[in-house]
Amino acid sequence: MKSFRRVAGVAGMAVLVMQAWALPMGQAQAAEKLVVGVAIPTATHSFTSGIVWWANQAKAELEKAHPGVKIIVKTAATAPEQANQLQDMLTVNKINTLVIFPIESASLTQPVAQVKNKGVYVTVVDRGLTNTQSQDAYIAGDNTAFGKLPAEYLAKSLNGKGNIVVLRGMPTTLDNERFDAFSAVMKGHPEIKVLDAKYGNWNRDDAFKVMQDYLTRFKHIDAVWAADDDMAIGVQKAIAQAKRTDIKQVFGGAGAKGAVKKIMDGSDPLIVADVSYSPKFMYDAIKLTTEARLKGDKLPANTIIPSVLITRENAKQFYFPNSPF
Repeated sequence: MKSFRRVAGVAGMAVLVMQAWALPMGQAQAAEKLVVGVAIPTATHSFTSGIVWWANQAKAELEKAHPGVKIIVKTAATAPEQANQLQDMLTVNKINTLVIFPIESASLTQPVAQVKNKGVYVTVVDRGLTNTQSQDAYIAGDNTAFGKLPAEYLAKSLNGKGNIVVLRGMPTTLDNERFDAFSAVMKGHPEIKVLDAKYGNWNRDDAFKVMQDYLTRFKHIDAVWAADDDMAIGVQKAIAQAKRTDIKQVFGGAGAKGAVKKIMDGSDPLIVADVSYSPKFMYDAIKLTTEARLKGDKLPANTIIPSVLITRENAKQFYFPNSPF
């Protein structure tokens, strides 16, 4: 059976990192030889911009704390480019550890396997490979909780009664996992009707059009699960344009700083909660991998970074104003 570990919260993560930085002399000497390659997508939209930003934050902090550690961050726009970068990091930079957020699963599996076969320790982040033998560890967000937490929150907010419309992301296994978890909760609330669920493609313009359709077809809507903070912006624009006052809440997803700021300030009556799925897991993955390698240890085969319900009480923990996401 695969081993799983759940990393519980910001405080727990901080303890882990502090432990990694308080190393005995023998382990500190090992750190001098650690060369970590980080392969990630180019910053083409807000989420991947966040991935790049957090990767560089981890690089700066770890290299400052451990002068012997070298972390090389490379971005790529395409899968072939990322595959070529892996070979460069292996032959030119002489990496002995790799943390990769694959641009594509299938096309990167063999290039990653080739790196692993050279003795490099490999951590894969978020988008899994088609063959898990190509990796030592896998770190990702909790997509089940990403769907479950909003469903539970909305059901409670509506007192178990009302009409909800849903905007899904794109046709992917990730989106299926989220929607299935949301639907499973709603099955326990027979007086809540999910009127429709359509793809908004994680895009605010597409979400605007989907919401316009919903507003035309459904004369009473109590809440919207937009499943993404960018899509929630498009949803709110459509609601405002239609001058609808029946909708009590728009629940997005991922914890973008604009949404979290609204929750902190209480400035938007429609945006009162969110669920975390931050690109900060790239930062966490690099730190967890580096700390393990500094100790000569391995990570569990699978590590899930929990998705957390964000409300006004804890929003400050999830607000990163300097991040692009």
